[in-house]
Amino acid sequence: MHGHHGSAAASGPHDWDVIKGLIPYLMRHRGRVLAALALLVAAKLSNVLVPVSLKFIVDALDVSLTDGVAIALVVPVALVLGYGALRFGAVFFGELRDTVFAPVAERTLSEIGLAVFSHLHKLDLAYHLDRRTGGLSRDMDRGTSAISFLLRSVVFSVVPILLEVLFVAAIMAISADTIFAVVVLVSVVVYIVFSVWMTNKRTEFIRAANIKDSQANTRAIDSLLNYETVKYFNNEQWEQDRYGVSLREREQAKIKNLYSLAVLNSGQALIIGISVMTIMWLAAARVAAGTMTLGDLAMVNAFMLQVFIPLNALGFIYREVRRTLTDVEAMFNILDIQPAIKDTPDAVAYQAGKHDLSFQHVSFAYNPDRPILKDISFTVPTGQKVAIVGPSGAGKSTLARLLFRFYDIDEGVISVGGQDIRHFTLDSWRAQLGTVPQDTVLFNDTIGSNIHYGRPSASQAEVDEVIGFSHLEGFVASLPAGLDTMVGERGLKVSGGEKQRIAIARMLLKNPAFMVFDEATSSLDSAAEQAIGLALDEVARNHTTLVIAHRLSTVVDADNIIVLEQGRIVESGNHAELMASKGLYYSLWQLQQREQR
Repeated sequence: MHGHHGSAAASGPHDWDVIKGLIPYLMRHRGRVLAALALLVAAKLSNVLVPVSLKFIVDALDVSLTDGVAIALVVPVALVLGYGALRFGAVFFGELRDTVFAPVAERTLSEIGLAVFSHLHKLDLAYHLDRRTGGLSRDMDRGTSAISFLLRSVVFSVVPILLEVLFVAAIMAISADTIFAVVVLVSVVVYIVFSVWMTNKRTEFIRAANIKDSQANTRAIDSLLNYETVKYFNNEQWEQDRYGVSLREREQAKIKNLYSLAVLNSGQALIIGISVMTIMWLAAARVAAGTMTLGDLAMVNAFMLQVFIPLNALGFIYREVRRTLTDVEAMFNILDIQPAIKDTPDAVAYQAGKHDLSFQHVSFAYNPDRPILKDISFTVPTGQKVAIVGPSGAGKSTLARLLFRFYDIDEGVISVGGQDIRHFTLDSWRAQLGTVPQDTVLFNDTIGSNIHYGRPSASQAEVDEVIGFSHLEGFVASLPAGLDTMVGERGLKVSGGEKQRIAIARMLLKNPAFMVFDEATSSLDSAAEQAIGLALDEVARNHTTLVIAHRLSTVVDADNIIVLEQGRIVESGNHAELMASKGLYYSLWQLQQREQR
């Protein structure tokens, strides 16, 4: 028992942090929030005045009945109308409050959702590779629905209930006697403390029951999946016994859970019963003594019922709020993660121009025990095409990721025109880089919009031009819907070669200063490879190009070929020089020629 209180207390500060996190979003709409709160107070006041009007009705009738005065009927009629008006007001103000507040809740959800989305795009590649997107979107969904529940329940349930209790206590103290107010407040506090304590205990039972439940299920399924094994060892009886034990444990946990619900409900009823009884007893004694009227008695009775009805909901709200706070916290935790790669405070925008790209003594490792690149140095002069070749796993593709600054290097410098690329803002630097990756991922959209994605502001004429460059016209012309043809989920309906050409067109539209082709032709047959090879040559003439190649035949014409092996540069030169020196390049070339025959 004590242990549990410890854990409840421990979760306190987190919960406050979450609520504090929501406050700035609500502050943007403070006008509406205040209006909603004002309506809330109005609704509660109307509600609390209902029993007061009841008192006047009863007293008026009481007097008229005893004195036999006919005119007194006029008074109750006016009061009855007032009573009706207050009843209506209580509901009407409540509904009005909901309509005033609804836009705030929805807008806050949109704002937080957008904040999380844009933050996720700022996080580095490493974070996204570690996280499964499914889990992420679940965190986002759960988080937003939890926030909407929190806003509604806190603003519409908790605050009003507490307000109502305070109003009731105040009216009782003023109109009847302070002792009534004391009884109401004490019983409400006892009720809330008891409900919260029992709810926490029940949460433990429910969790235990769920665990036992899934254990029993796993037991059964496991045993049935291994049906043959069970038979080989004729262990049917043993399996049944084990399953039986699991079932009984589950049964025990469930029963405990049901008992605890009974205790919770009975306890609540007992607290209500005792307090109503106390109040009625105090009131009856005063009526008998003549210090209170019959109307006061009716009012006090009505008040007691009115205070406890909404309190019933508090237990449920408390449980739900505890659950939703953890969901919201999971989402806010995403916002707390700092991107590993971000602009330095003094970063400047990269100005495109005729710049050489150079790697100087670059070393890099995804994790410290396995260095991928070791002391790599080479330069790609403006307008030249430099190829990187080597056995797979030599770190070729990593170079492209480092160039994009998906990761930052451990040692050395990647520089452009003599400036470290870390000196530029990520946005301006990446705008000058184009890439055709190894496996092109297309959006589930039309071919046209996939190409347009390279530069959404481009004109149709520019799109047509890059389609020509990447030898796509024939393919597009052969499609009944042309550019409006949908690409299947993850680009399935388009063959590898066509996908690659779409990727090239998309990159050309971006019109970058530096181009990186990462094994861009690995999925193609020779004919398609040649067509694309030509397209690339045309395009690459006035761009600085880095080609990461698997098939050496595609880079024969490169100005410089760098051969990587196990993260180091073992040789470099053009095709003829490398063939002459009969090193690693030569043996790779021989190997690939043999395969092609």
